[in-house]
Parts: sequence; C-alpha cells; structure tokens
Amino acid sequence: MKFARTVFWIAGIYGILSLPPLYFLFDSVGRTHPPPLTHPLFYYGFAGVGIAFQFVFMLIATNPARYRPMIVPSVLEKLSYVAACAVLHGQGRISFAEAASGLPDSIFLVLFLAAFFIAAPVKAGSSSRVWMPNVRIP
Repeated sequence: MKFARTVFWIAGIYGILSLPPLYFLFDSVGRTHPPPLTHPLFYYGFAGVGIAFQFVFMLIATNPARYRPMIVPSVLEKLSYVAACAVLHGQGRISFAEAASGLPDSIFLVLFLAAFFIAAPVKAGSSSRVWMPNVRIP
C-alpha cells in the first residue's frame, strides 16, 4: 500500500509543479513550434483538466485501496498522452524530442498499473482508514 501512496503523491506533486507554467507559454509555443496555436480553448482546457487530475492523484494517495477504482481513469489519463505522443511521432508530425515529453507519463502509466494490482480492493463492510461522518439521509 505504501508503494501506491508514494507513486500517487509523487505523480500529483510532479503534475502540480509542471503543468501550471503552460498557462504562461501559449504564445511562446506558437513561436518555437510554428504555426501559432489557433484554438486557445483546447490548449487551456488541456492545462486545466491536467491540473485537476493531479488532485485526483493526491486523493488516491490518501487511501489507494479505497480509491482503487479511480486508478483506472488515472491510467487512461496517462495512456492518452503517451499514445498521442507515440502516434504523432510515428506519423512524423512531431519530433522525437517532442514525443519524449511523454516519457514521464509513460513511467507513471506503468507505476499506476503496478499500483492498481498491488492495492487490494476494499471489501464490503470493512472499515476504511479514511474517516467518514455517519450521515443519515431522511
């Protein structure tokens, strides 16, 4: 369980540190890799969803067994970027250096898969280590 916690904490913190600079790089991306970007909503949407998912990683880190089902979309989040880099490079649409930007995500992809299989699912009726109030709904 410690392995899964560590992996998801590192992934969340890494993402929180690496993704926010994207908000300030929109114009420079177009200058260094022409043509200029023409759909800022896609660009900023990617950055926003990416940052939001880092908080999902940190939530999973608090109790991987309890949040084990959320590891599946976390794997898909990493796989989507790694696959995009691989396909675009295979088509000759991005350079190897640009495709290599998916390397950290590919490492986390493998670690997330390992964490999924290591983190035992929480059995029905067992207590969780995360405290939840006893809320009664009328």
